Amino acid sequence: MSDLAILTCAVTGVLTNPKQHPVPVTAAEMAASAKQAYDAGATIMHLHFRDQREGMGHLPTWDPAVCAEIAQAVREACPGVVINMTTGVIGPDITPPCEAMRAVKPEIAACNAGTLNYLKTRSDGSWAWPPIVFDNPVSKVQKMLDVMKETGAMPEFECFDTGIVRSVGLFIENGMVQKPHYNFVMGVASGMAADPGLLPHLLSQKRDGCSWEVTAIGREDVWPLHQRAADLGGCLRTGLEDTFYLPNGERATSNGQLVEALATCARNAGRTIATTQQTRARFGLRAA
Repeated sequence: MSDLAILTCAVTGVLTNPKQHPVPVTAAEMAASAKQAYDAGATIMHLHFRDQREGMGHLPTWDPAVCAEIAQAVREACPGVVINMTTGVIGPDITPPCEAMRAVKPEIAACNAGTLNYLKTRSDGSWAWPPIVFDNPVSKVQKMLDVMKETGAMPEFECFDTGIVRSVGLFIENGMVQKPHYNFVMGVASGMAADPGLLPHLLSQKRDGCSWEVTAIGREDVWPLHQRAADLGGCLRTGLEDTFYLPNGERATSNGQLVEALATCARNAGRTIATTQQTRARFGLRAA
């Protein structure tokens, strides 16, 4: 177990409507929100990029200039911060996120490691959205890894179920990656449950010597999972992409509040919050 706790803030998410939830959209908003999280202890910012046109902030964008502007604003607001950018797209054409990656040059890039039926139902049993296949075949993963290597980004393997966790081990055996960082995404309705009791099994399935973290998606019920991840020595992540709720059930109004609660989980486990320099050293990332 690592005594250092590395905290990530997932700043905004992909589709959350800023008219309904307190998510930042513009470069200035993203920078200000990231700064609150940074001041609370987050040394990594996981970024999605939003359409900057008036009234269109609920939609994502891969415009390289917009992505680079947002990333630069966050870097300027948070000295030494590590940028972790999304790359997720549906379908075989990965040109848009790859061009954005080349513009942003993130230190870390999310790499969705397997395919998932992305589903959710409403209280009446109807689909919350039309069923989606979030397709991530090995050929697509390999192309993502090639561009991550080109741009100097460390891949963070997003694992939505136990089979995907096991697949990352096969990526190692095949030579696609050497020492991956695992992100156990827990709480998606059609993926792994946000169940603290599942964590020991997931850790038994990851390869030895590899770092790991949990993305816990849900309401206030995710906080016991965060505490369990802290107790077991994982890296920790929260933010308005993942939840709108604090441990006491109140709605969060900022990323800073959520990261403060996450830092409390780390301290409850007797761990020290990592600095940006310690985070970069832990992952072998380039200097700021």
